[in-house]
Amino acid sequence: MDKDWNDRVTAAWATFDDYPEDEAGAFRAVIDALVAELPEGHPDGPFERACAWDSTGHSDKAVPLYREALARGLDGYKGRRARIQLSSSLRNIGQPEEGVKLLTPELDGPSDELDDAVRATLALCLSSLGRDREGLALVLQALAPHLPRYQRSMANYARALVTPGH
Repeated sequence: MDKDWNDRVTAAWATFDDYPEDEAGAFRAVIDALVAELPEGHPDGPFERACAWDSTGHSDKAVPLYREALARGLDGYKGRRARIQLSSSLRNIGQPEEGVKLLTPELDGPSDELDDAVRATLALCLSSLGRDREGLALVLQALAPHLPRYQRSMANYARALVTPGH
């Protein structure tokens, strides 16, 4: 979509915290109005609507919209965001195993600023499945590069958590 539309979507999201919880529908209406400007079948439409439902506490309504956006070809950065957010929503509605299946390939995908979010969300999904050691290992892997010291130690501890015999 064009820069003007994206700028207006960004501006709308910048106002999200201005809406009280009981006015969540008003925020979703702002997003729906922007989505209505898109050409039929554009993947950004269901993605932005999913984000609005998700951010207002309705993971159940967001899941099919994220799936629709991805099915319509949402890719790149927004596609990665959609997979992260879909996985989180799946976890919220009691389907963390699907979240794990969706996010695990992202660990080997191209690296970007969303890498830590992938690991954190995957860790939550794993924890919901009782796989806390694997989740903790992912969180430590995400945290280690940001530490002023002990990066190597934390990375080694993370590997040890998921290495048989440790």
